[in-house]
Amino acid sequence: MRETPATADIRWGGANQQGHDSNRQKIQCWTERLWFKERVMAISERLLMEFDQEMKTTRRTLERMPEGKPDWKPHTKSMAMGRLAGHVAELVGLGTTIVQTDVMDLAQRPRDRKPLVAESREQVLEVLDQKAAEARAAIASTTDEQWMKPWKLSMGEQTFYDGPKIGALRIMMMNHLIHHRAQLGVYYRLNDVALPATYGPSADEGPEAK
Repeated sequence: MRETPATADIRWGGANQQGHDSNRQKIQCWTERLWFKERVMAISERLLMEFDQEMKTTRRTLERMPEGKPDWKPHTKSMAMGRLAGHVAELVGLGTTIVQTDVMDLAQRPRDRKPLVAESREQVLEVLDQKAAEARAAIASTTDEQWMKPWKLSMGEQTFYDGPKIGALRIMMMNHLIHHRAQLGVYYRLNDVALPATYGPSADEGPEAK
């Protein structure tokens, strides 16, 4: 049998009651540590719990994008609704990029790259579903050690993020997505589109909704 610090104490500890009590406590502590170690969730598992919830909420939001208003915007400096919805859907793909690369320089993107402008619900949901499936697979395959590796987002010499990949996923993808999704909710409200419940009831969904 493999000897542990606790069993070694028993072997050398004598027969007095105080020694037995001390040994029992050490065995219990060692056993509890083993139990905890075997059940600690990997970083990817914890991230996927949050990711799955946010993807469900994001899909419910994009399902309500009003048809025929891709050019609508609340202000001249605001993104048009179709572009904002497209940005929300495309942002999910950043999760895959973070996992699979070490650096992303926006200044190096192809000049002919065109950001998605959502023309219909069907189109934007198709993009979201594809990006979410790819990102989920990438997150699930990443080890704890890989999450601690550095990742950098920049545009030329301007740095937006420089830190571990886990921080990049949470800040640059997840929080960024939630921010723009909330913006889209304001667009919906100004167009009399019912808002889905997210982290609790909305004025349109819930026990007090009218």
